[in-house]
Order: sequence, then structure tokens, then C-alpha cells
Amino acid sequence: MRVYLGSDHAGYELKVHLASYLANQGYEVVDVGPRVFDPDDDYPAFCLHTGDRVVADEGSLGVVIGGSGNGEQIAANKIAGVRAALAWNVETAQLSREHNDANIVAVGARQHTLDEATGIVEAFLTTPFSGNERHARRIRQVAAYEASRELPPLP
Repeated sequence: MRVYLGSDHAGYELKVHLASYLANQGYEVVDVGPRVFDPDDDYPAFCLHTGDRVVADEGSLGVVIGGSGNGEQIAANKIAGVRAALAWNVETAQLSREHNDANIVAVGARQHTLDEATGIVEAFLTTPFSGNERHARRIRQVAAYEASRELPPLP
């Protein structure tokens, strides 16, 4: 599986670690950037490009990393077709895949130890979408809004 990684300065060390770790686990890792540590860089470009690449590469997944993961998730979700989830533990990472078929996980590097963050990413990458109809129906509803920008009627 191809995994795209993007971060900012706050997530740079974790991104470098994950690139090596995931490659050793057999993943095809694509480092979207940054290529070098820059304490003044901004996350949006890296997260937007990560999201764009994941959407264009069916079957791939992505990881965006910052200090908290919040801004990175928001930026990635601006790309049509991205379902980025902020995961703060293994369970939320698994649920984002099982229930939401998330294709990008956002992780806050300043919120976790290296081992904790690695475990969150591993859980995300190894958990499949459940395929449950109620979850698929909800994903379709969000995708329909994303395509049309028309709000659905309230029940």
C-alpha cells in the first residue's frame, strides 16, 4: 500500500521516523514534505498536497502531522474526496477507518510519544472499512454534499 506523509515543522521528526518505520514494514512511502526542517514553514501546502495525492491514488492512505493535528486535518479536508480524521489514540484511529472510511489520519506530534503516535498510525493503516451499510450511507451523503454543495433536507 502507498502511504503519503506530509507535515510541518512540528511534525517533521515524527514524519521522518514514520517514513523509515513504515518503509521497513513494507509500505510504499511517499514523503510529500517538508524535505528539511524549517521552523517557519506552514502546514497547509503540505497537507493539501498530501490530500490531493491520496485522492488521485485510489487505495492509498495518508498521514498529516503537526503539533496538534487539528490544522492539518482541516487543511487536508479541503480537498474533495478527502476524509481526514484527527486520531488521538488507537481506538479513534480504528473507528475512523471502520466507520468513516477515512483516507487520511491527522496526528499531533506534540501530543504523543513516538511509540504512541506510531501505534496510532499503524492502527489506522491496518484497519479496514467495515462496509456496514449505515456507515456507507453516511459517507455517500457527505460525498453528495461535497459534489453539489446543496444541503440535504433535514429529517
